[in-house]
Amino acid sequence: MDPIAPTVALVFLLAGAVKGVIGLGLPTVSIGLLALFMPPAEAATLLILPGVLTNVAQSLGPHLRPLLRRFAPMLLAVVPGTVAGSYVIAAGAAALPALGAALLAYAAWGLATPQFRLPLRAERLTALPSGLACGLMTGATGVSVIPAGPWLAALGLAREELVQALGLTFLTSTLALALALAWQGVASPGLALGSALAVIPALAGQRLGSLLRHRIPPLLFRRIFFAALLLLGAQLAWRGLG
Repeated sequence: MDPIAPTVALVFLLAGAVKGVIGLGLPTVSIGLLALFMPPAEAATLLILPGVLTNVAQSLGPHLRPLLRRFAPMLLAVVPGTVAGSYVIAAGAAALPALGAALLAYAAWGLATPQFRLPLRAERLTALPSGLACGLMTGATGVSVIPAGPWLAALGLAREELVQALGLTFLTSTLALALALAWQGVASPGLALGSALAVIPALAGQRLGSLLRHRIPPLLFRRIFFAALLLLGAQLAWRGLG
C-alpha cells in the first residue's frame, strides 16, 4: 500500500467536507494541501475524477440551459486558457508560487466579501477575458475559482443559479485540465487509479459537509476557512520562491 494513500484520502475527505458546507473549495483545499508533499501537477491529476463527479451534480438543475446559453463564451474561453497555463504546472518550478499566489488572492477575496455588481454590458465585455484568465489560472495551478468566483458573484445571480454556474465553470475547467495534463504527459496509470480512489473520500466528505452545513454558522466557517487558506497560500508561495 502506498504510504501516502491515507494522507491523500484524508485530504479529499476534508476537501469534500468543505465543498459540502459552502459549495466550493474541493480543488483549492485538495491541491493546496497535496502540494505540500507532491508536485502540483500530480496533485492536480488526482483531483480530476473527484472534481468531475462532484461538479456534475452541482451543474444539473432547472437553470442549466439558460446558464449554458448565457455563459457559453466564458466557458469556451476556459479551454484554451487551461491548455496554455498547463505549461506552468508541468514545468513544476513556477507552479508552487503561482498556486500560493492564487490561494492568497482567493482567501483575500473571501475574507473581504466585497459587494459589487457588473451591469449586463460589462458582463458581455468581460466574459471572454474572465474565461481565459480562469483557464490560465486552472492550467497553471489546478485552482479555477479565481477570477471565476468573484466574476460570477458580481452578476447578481440567484443563489441556485450561482451554485449551478459555479458547478458548470468548475466542471469545464476540470475537464480542460484533464485534457491539458494528458497533453503535457503528466497523467500516469498510477495517478489515474489514485484519482479514481479519491472519489470515495471526496463524496463521503461532501455528504458529511452537507449534514454539517446547518450546524456550523456559515459566516464563522467561511472566516476560519479563508484564514487557513491565507496561511497555506503564504506558506506555498514562500516555499516556491525559496
